[in-house]
Amino acid sequence: MRVTQSMLTNNMLRNLSNSYNSLGKYMEQLSTGKKINRPSDDPVIAMKGMNYRTQVNQLEQYERNIGEVHNWMDNTDSALEKVQKGLERLRELAVQGANGTYEEGQRGNMASEVRQLKEHILEIANTKVNNKYIFSGTATTGNGGDKPYVLDGEDTSAANPDFFQFYGNQDAVNIEVSTGSKIQVNTKGNEVFTEDLFKDLTDFANTLDDDNASDEEIAQFIEKIDGHIDNNVNARADLGARQNRIDLIENRVLEQQVTATDMMSKNENADLEEVILNLTSQEAVHRAALSAGARVIQPTLLDFLR
Repeated sequence: MRVTQSMLTNNMLRNLSNSYNSLGKYMEQLSTGKKINRPSDDPVIAMKGMNYRTQVNQLEQYERNIGEVHNWMDNTDSALEKVQKGLERLRELAVQGANGTYEEGQRGNMASEVRQLKEHILEIANTKVNNKYIFSGTATTGNGGDKPYVLDGEDTSAANPDFFQFYGNQDAVNIEVSTGSKIQVNTKGNEVFTEDLFKDLTDFANTLDDDNASDEEIAQFIEKIDGHIDNNVNARADLGARQNRIDLIENRVLEQQVTATDMMSKNENADLEEVILNLTSQEAVHRAALSAGARVIQPTLLDFLR
C-alpha cells in the first residue's frame, strides 16, 4: 500500500484530536474532582454511583426522621415530668387534707389548688408539638378544632355523662427510622390521662370543699393518686426504653451514613494526584505529537514559490 502525504496528514490530525480529548478529560476531572461527568464516561461507575447516592439519601432521610422522633419523645418526657410533679403535689395535699388539724378555710384553699393542678394536667394532656397533639394517638390535629381532652363542669356523676370527652384515639404513631424498622413515638393517652384521673381530682377538690367530709374520706384519695403516679411512672419508663433504643438506632444510622458516603466518594471522586500525573504525562505526549506533526507536513513546491 502506498502511503501518501494526505494519509500522513489525516492520521496526524486524528491523533492530535484524540490527544486533545485526553487533555480535556483530565482537565475536566481536575476542575470537577469527579472521575466521570456523564454516564457515557463510564457506565459502571455511573450505575454504582446511583446506587450509593440512593443509599446516602435514604440514610439522610432516616436521620431527619430520627430528629422528629427525638422531638416527640423529648417533649413527651418533659410533659410527663410535669405531670409527675403535679401528682406528687396532689398527694401532699391529700396527706395534709386528711390531717384533722386543718380548718374549713384551709381545706377550701387546698381545694382551689387541686382544681388548678387539675387544669394544669389537662393542659399538659392537650400539649401540641409542631401543631400536633402528642397524646391523642393518630388524631394529631384534634377533631373539628376541638382539643383531644375536654372536661365539662365539676359533676362526675352519671347525671353528667359528658364530664370527660376524649376526641383522639389510642393508636400508635410510628415513624420509620431504618430499613424495615419503625418505632412508636407517642405515649397513648389511656396510659396516663384517663377519665378516672380527672374524676378523682374533681372528686378530691369537691370533698375538700365539703364541710362534712371526714378525714377518712379525704385519705382515700392518697391511694388513688398513688395509682395515677404509678401509671405515670410506668409510661415514663416505657418512653425511656424507647429513647434508649432510638439512641442505638441513631448511632447505627450515622455509622452507615459515614460508610455509604465514603463508598460513594471512592466511587465518584477522582484521585487528584493521579489526575495531575496523567495530565502532566498527556501534556508531554501532546507536545511530542505536535513536534512530530510538524515534521509530517513536509514543504511543498508552493513554499519555494513565495
